[in-house]
Amino acid sequence: MIDIGITNYTVTTALGEGRAANRYRLLRSETGLRRGLEDPGFGAANSIDTFTGVVPGLERVVLPRACAAYDCRNNRLALLALEQDGFRASVNAARSRYGVARVGVMLGTSTSGIRQTERAYREARRVGPDGDTFGPLPDWYHYKETQNAHSVTDFVAASLGVVGPAFTVSTACSSSARVFASAARFLTAGVVDAMVVGGVDSLCLTTLFGFGSLQLTAPDICRPCDAHRQGISIGEGGGFALLERAGIADARARFLGYGESADAYHMSTPHPDGLGAALAMADALRSAGVPASMIDYVNLHGTGTRANDTTETKAVVDVLGRDVPCSSTKGFTGHTLGACGIVEVALSLLAMEAQVLPANLNLQTLDDAIEANVVPAPVSTRVDRVVTNSFGFGGNNCSLVLGRAA
Repeated sequence: MIDIGITNYTVTTALGEGRAANRYRLLRSETGLRRGLEDPGFGAANSIDTFTGVVPGLERVVLPRACAAYDCRNNRLALLALEQDGFRASVNAARSRYGVARVGVMLGTSTSGIRQTERAYREARRVGPDGDTFGPLPDWYHYKETQNAHSVTDFVAASLGVVGPAFTVSTACSSSARVFASAARFLTAGVVDAMVVGGVDSLCLTTLFGFGSLQLTAPDICRPCDAHRQGISIGEGGGFALLERAGIADARARFLGYGESADAYHMSTPHPDGLGAALAMADALRSAGVPASMIDYVNLHGTGTRANDTTETKAVVDVLGRDVPCSSTKGFTGHTLGACGIVEVALSLLAMEAQVLPANLNLQTLDDAIEANVVPAPVSTRVDRVVTNSFGFGGNNCSLVLGRAA
């Protein structure tokens, strides 16, 4: 893989809008998770006994008139994230350097605009004595521009005014990590000079009730690696990074390597020995040309379920050893599903810039089955290279290696 610079990045989560807000709460170990849902628009979901990571204020975001058909919670979150940290200006500068056809967009999502479809069907529902029927869907509903998985990529490319290759990756919770791997191949092959990567996933009833039916959501707050953990807290988030072939001199950070695997052990359960996770991490180290001893921190996928945390930390020990510090940041943001790759890349980069290992938030008693070096509280130390993991349903695994700017 060629040298690739991360010349700018941004993230918006339940912790706040942009890098500064997320960094502030990350370094102070403040969670963005809250019990229940404060948004009345979610109706029945407010009765779910769980914690969520909501990005406030999305109902006030207004898309440009030319993009009105794209209006949905997911694309509002995408637009909100795009406007942070001078990211749009950085893309404009890349357009000027390379031309609009040499800048591509590759984004990950899993829910896309499903919330808009839920709203449309609720409006079309007719309750009668003989059961529910459905009338025509409302005129404001546009499937192609909202629920379609490619909606957010179409919208972001149009908003940024770039016409290079545009692709959507939807591999469940590894989606916006895999975009880094795919973009690296495009950049290495010389197809583009710059690539906007990232992901957006927003809250919807489908995932809130769906994960509940799988008995994966926790009534308690998400406690990755804790002996008494009960499951995940679902969050929403969006973020973007600008990758450039010639961006090393001006980079905020470096994208060093990636590893991908698909163990396909089970539809929703990881391999009990963490084989897919271990393969992804080992391949990432090979891609980066970095030995295990040079990794300073691992940002775990760390969902807070018993199966994930145990198998992932076993894989970490097998590949990287027992001493490398690691933690999950999902206690801050919740599990942002298809956006967790870019969210945790951004939090890892913030940790490197601050030279701090983030806390494994909400950890009270480490599970005896976990042998990895899980960090319970923030630690100030040298952090030059990070591995960040994202693992999805069906064994879709991705590990990325990030490095500090030279």
